[in-house]
Amino acid sequence: WEQEDLDYVQEYRPLKEDIKHLRVLLYGHVGAGKSSFINSVSNVLRGRMTIPALTSAMTSDRSFTIKYATHKFSKGRGSSKTFYPVVFNDIMGLEDGNNSGIHPDDIKLALKGHVKEGHKFNPAGKLEDGDFGYNPSPSTDDKVHVLACVLSANTPQINASVLQKMKKVRETASELGIPQIGLMTHIDSACGEIEKDLKNVYRSKHLQKKIKDFSSAVGLPLNCIFPIKNYSDEIDMKEDVDTLILSALRKIIDFGDDFIEKC
Repeated sequence: WEQEDLDYVQEYRPLKEDIKHLRVLLYGHVGAGKSSFINSVSNVLRGRMTIPALTSAMTSDRSFTIKYATHKFSKGRGSSKTFYPVVFNDIMGLEDGNNSGIHPDDIKLALKGHVKEGHKFNPAGKLEDGDFGYNPSPSTDDKVHVLACVLSANTPQINASVLQKMKKVRETASELGIPQIGLMTHIDSACGEIEKDLKNVYRSKHLQKKIKDFSSAVGLPLNCIFPIKNYSDEIDMKEDVDTLILSALRKIIDFGDDFIEKC
């Protein structure tokens, strides 16, 4: 399956002429593994270890990502270098409380394409029309085509205020018709059986319960939540890690492409 999924991703092109790339927006609580997922996708597509999205090795209750950035994945080298038509936007994590982490209204603006590249998020105040980082007339290309909620399997309980912020974001995406998926990270450190062998991912009762909890907490259907393991302590590529990432990436493309066709 891995090679088939890789071929599928490599050959994908959006059918609409005004859309150069399918845009995926990642959101979730601080430390869920949003930036690490971008790095992991880059590794899988390039077949080697890469570090395109800066990540923090320290787990903290403060978001490491503070700017709105589009991450592209290169194909080939030198003069023949091109980019995959799938891009990821990483944003500041959702934090507990009103004056910390990204403001949910800023995520709503990002979904509609109103946030400019490089905009620095301000937890104390949301982005407003007329601000330097505000894009008043977004193109179809600036808008988000898939919203991905990233949640760590290691998280014991998500704070009520963070869940409320997630709910607001989901509601906006639903109003806009944007497809939504869930990515469950850190599955190996949450379950000993999976840590021993990643192939146990669909046999683990502990992980099945975690996915069900994720589904009810965030309001996503079970078949739209994908367990993944990000590259973190590995120095070489691992087939089992690649398989899960490619499987999730293929679904992301399918959902996004369906949405683009309706745009």
